[in-house]
Amino acid sequence: MIAGAEPVVHSAPRLQGSQLQCLHAKLLRPAPRATHLLHTKPRSISRRAAIRHSCVASSSREASDLWTPEQSVVLPHVHAAAAPAVVSPGSGYEDHKPRTPPPDLPSLLLDSRITYLGMPLVPAVTELIIAELLYLQYKDRTKPIYLYINSTGTSRADGETVGFETEGTAIFDTMQYVTNEVHTVGVGVAIGQSCMLLSAGTKGKRFMLPHATAMLQQPRVPPTGQRQAVEIQIKWREVLAQKQAMLKILSQTTGHSPEKLDKDMQRPLYMQPRDAMEYGVIDGIVRNETSIIDTVMSPEQWDKEAGLVAKPAPAQ
Repeated sequence: MIAGAEPVVHSAPRLQGSQLQCLHAKLLRPAPRATHLLHTKPRSISRRAAIRHSCVASSSREASDLWTPEQSVVLPHVHAAAAPAVVSPGSGYEDHKPRTPPPDLPSLLLDSRITYLGMPLVPAVTELIIAELLYLQYKDRTKPIYLYINSTGTSRADGETVGFETEGTAIFDTMQYVTNEVHTVGVGVAIGQSCMLLSAGTKGKRFMLPHATAMLQQPRVPPTGQRQAVEIQIKWREVLAQKQAMLKILSQTTGHSPEKLDKDMQRPLYMQPRDAMEYGVIDGIVRNETSIIDTVMSPEQWDKEAGLVAKPAPAQ
């Protein structure tokens, strides 16, 4: 403000009476939006519905603005080049045939078609014997399988039960299933279910070593422990059913009646090779000229079977 100058006062324009009334009515009247909010509940719109609504609106707007030709455009037909046929080699046994002799003794025995049962019949042993029988059948259905037995059956040497009687019947059923001849050879002891397997070989191909022993006995009942009387009765019926199955199998393999076998098995029946041959468990005793093993191939035969051709030595 400049000194000595008089202040300038701006006066508002005066309104007439009708103008004041209109202004007063406008100030007192509520806004239309405020009146809508007071008398109606706000509508809650989800975020997903809002996005969908906006997408639909935008797509319809874009569709209306999209230019389309009056006539449909015909694209030229392009012939794609055909890919050459690929022949994948087969995955049979011959493609994975070993080219050298097996490095360990158990595999070498299996390659000579020998299955060795040298432990009591427990689930792990039964699984291995069945797998070997099936594998040897798959490898060659014409050659025989040699089953060497040195087992105490489903119990240990002291008589304690370690396996179920079904372990023996599982191997027996597999022996009957395979199409190959199964030559059985008793090389130590064959007790209980193992003696049944010894007698289950192909007729005329059942042998024992001169000092081997065979023994027939009734199925053993495993320790019952703290069981109720009804559970013991159920287990007794199961053991009796297993005994009847064993007697039926031995009747087929030895030629004796189940009644005679049941009577002879009331107590352990030990048999030396000659006694076992007379009883019908085996057909002969192994001698030097007896063939109880498949032909073992020489290294040259291994190379020939594997398809390897020896290259001639370079000239000096």
